[in-house]
Parts: sequence; structure tokens; C-alpha cells
Amino acid sequence: MYKRLWSLIGLLIIAALVLSACGPAATPEPEEFVFGVILVGPFNDHGWSEAHYTAAEYVTEKLPNTRFVYLDKLNPADRPETTLEQAVDDMVSDGAQMVFTTSDDFKEDTDLAAEKYPDVTFIHISGDHVLTGDAPPNVDNYMGKMPYGKMMAGCAAALATETGTIGYVGPLINEETRRLASSVYLGARYCYENYRGMNPDDLRFIVTWIGFWFNIPGVTLDPTEVSNDLINEGADVLVSGIDTTEAIVVAGQRAGEGERVFAIPYDYEGACDEAPEICLGVPYFNWGPGYLDRIQAVMDESWEPGFVWADPDWDDINDPDSSPIGYLKGPALADEWAAHLDEFIAGLADGSIKLFVGPLNYQDGTTFLADGEVATDEQIWYMQQLLEGMEGPSE
Repeated sequence: MYKRLWSLIGLLIIAALVLSACGPAATPEPEEFVFGVILVGPFNDHGWSEAHYTAAEYVTEKLPNTRFVYLDKLNPADRPETTLEQAVDDMVSDGAQMVFTTSDDFKEDTDLAAEKYPDVTFIHISGDHVLTGDAPPNVDNYMGKMPYGKMMAGCAAALATETGTIGYVGPLINEETRRLASSVYLGARYCYENYRGMNPDDLRFIVTWIGFWFNIPGVTLDPTEVSNDLINEGADVLVSGIDTTEAIVVAGQRAGEGERVFAIPYDYEGACDEAPEICLGVPYFNWGPGYLDRIQAVMDESWEPGFVWADPDWDDINDPDSSPIGYLKGPALADEWAAHLDEFIAGLADGSIKLFVGPLNYQDGTTFLADGEVATDEQIWYMQQLLEGMEGPSE
């Protein structure tokens, strides 16, 4: 009897093992996807570079089993002996399958690294070599359409100014920075005239370029000194075009001394936190959706190179999951000003307000847009000078 029982048990064990062997195989863990991010400034600069770092974090929250590696402060002052190629070498060694290079200054070096690593996808932020046909086939160009955000900043500045003078703290001079400064100017002129009832030709707009995206002691102008000089020259609103927060910091200090002065920082959604009581808002980049879209495309092998200058999501420009640029209103934006700004944004959204429409001249008096001519994206992208009426050099 016992022999029969043990035989039966043995048969049951064998059957269980056979069934187990024939059952569905365990699902393998998906392979980790690694991407690199190369930043021109500190990852926590409360500006351009931090906005990119935040986007990388956004991706890892949205996509399981993704990881990013990064190198920040890749610039001549902080890392004079480090090249972008060396940074890419390290990232590829760490498993990176794609790399985001996040400065216009990285344009040529991105192409060189892409040629070295043809199986790695490169997303160059703010470049145009795909548009011009100069990019290798594994390079993509992506940029949020920030002229809209800068128009909003200009509008807010015009609504707040009492001196009729707006100061603009600019970085280096190139096509990107000229179009952005000009967008602020056009937004300011429109709102000064249409909501304030003032003559836009009486509005003074002063641009001072520091020489780089942020302060490099001994190389650039000091943005703290530039900000103070603009206020001393009569500007009661400072609009920043640089990657860091000196303009709003200085404005906050001057306001603390009893002066009526406001500021509009740039790049990063949280930049108003530096001095919220004088912040009229911030036009900022939301890189997360763009990063996510491109990484997903590489992962599912549907990626193709392109030049994308992405419009805001006009249904909600501050939607973190859809809009590449936004404008976050600051605590200093009075209710009346906020209502006018909302009206202005609605006009940009539905096309009833178009600011890059002629007649518009460059600073030297030559025609940028003829009477009634509406600028194409390419004309705006490749602006050769500041606009007539703006103070400050174009070259």
C-alpha cells in the first residue's frame, strides 16, 4: 500500500514538473534605456539648464526603466579642457542610446559626435542643421516657439511700466537672441498702445548684451551690474534673456530699497521664486513632452530626423504634458494687467493678433517686412538685426 502511495506521489510530482516546463515562460525584464543630457550651465541654475534637467526627470517618471546621465557646465569657463565629444564618449560608455545637446553653441560639435556614433540618436536643442541640410542622419533639431512667450513678457512689461522704459538683459548676439528680444519689443508696443492707450513710439526699450548665456567673470559683462545700470537709466521693468536670475535678484533688491521696479525672468518655471513680490511672470520652456516624444520614438524605432519649432498648446499653454512653452503669471501682476494679458494671449492663440507683420524695419532702416507682409517662421528664425526703435547693438 505504501509503495503504491509513494508511486502515486512520484507521478504527481513528475506531472507537475512537466506542466511547469510547458507553461508560459516568464516575461523578461525590458532592457534599460539610457539617454544623456549635456548642459551648458549648472543643472540647478533656475534657468535654461535646470529646465532641461527637469525634463530628463520628467521622462524617467513617465517611462519605466529609463535612466539619464548628464554633464552640466560644459562651457569655456567651467570646463575649459572638456569637449562635447569627450562628454558623449563617457555617456555612450555608460550605455546611452541617445543624447540631448542643449545649447546653440553645441551645433557643430553635435554633428561631429553624431558622425562618430552613427548608431546613437542626437537631439540638438535650438539648432537648425536639419533645416539647412547640414546635419548627419542621426541628428534631430527641436525648439519651443519662445517668441510667443517673449511677446507675453513684453506685454506684461508694458502694462506695468510707469517710466515708459523697459530694460532687456541679453546674452550673446545671434539670430536666436535677436528674434527673442524683438518679440519682447513687439509685445510691449502692442500692449502699450492697445491696453494703455499710449503712443508706442514713446516706449523706450534698451537692450544690453552681456556676451554669453550667463556670467563668466572676466569674460562677459556682469549681469548684476548691467541690471543695476538699466534701472539707473530709468527702466522700471527688467526683462531677462539670459540663462540665470540676476535681473530678478537685482530688481528685488532695488524694490527692497523702496523703488518701484518689476522683473520678468526667463527659461525656468520656478524663476519667480527668486523675488515673487516683484515678478510679473516668467516665459518658460517645458522640455518634458518633447523629450518624451523623441525618446519613445527611438525606443519603438519610429524616430526620423526633423526640424521642429513647436507651437504652444493654445488650449492650455501651461499644460505640463503638452505645451513646450508657457507663461506663468507672477504675484506682482495686478488683476487688471492679468486680464489684459489673458486677452492678448487669446489673440495670439486665435490669430487675431499677429505682431510680425509689416511694415517693420531693421535698426539700420532696411526693410525686414514690407507693408502688410506676414513673416514666415524662417524669416523670424533668421533675424539679422534688432528692430527699428530698439536701443542696443545688433552685432
